[in-house]
Amino acid sequence: MIPEGKPEVDAALRAILKDVLALSDEQVAGFNDTTPLFGALPELDSMAVAGVLTEIEDRLGIVIDDDEVDGEMLETFGALTTFAASKALV
Repeated sequence: MIPEGKPEVDAALRAILKDVLALSDEQVAGFNDTTPLFGALPELDSMAVAGVLTEIEDRLGIVIDDDEVDGEMLETFGALTTFAASKALV
């Protein structure tokens, strides 16, 4: 089941990844739920993760605890969207 409000979270995450990682509109538009992120995008290294997470918190008005950050959450665009939506839609 897709959480209500997920399209807004999807759009926000695309904008965040585009802005923070300096990705092209075309690249970000091509992301789907199975698009690999961490380990597949050279721009998304361990240093960039902090910037992405900070922007997610700021733009979605959520708090991401350190113990919530793991490889699974950043594995694919779908996993990141599901995680952010679950936090934003509480």
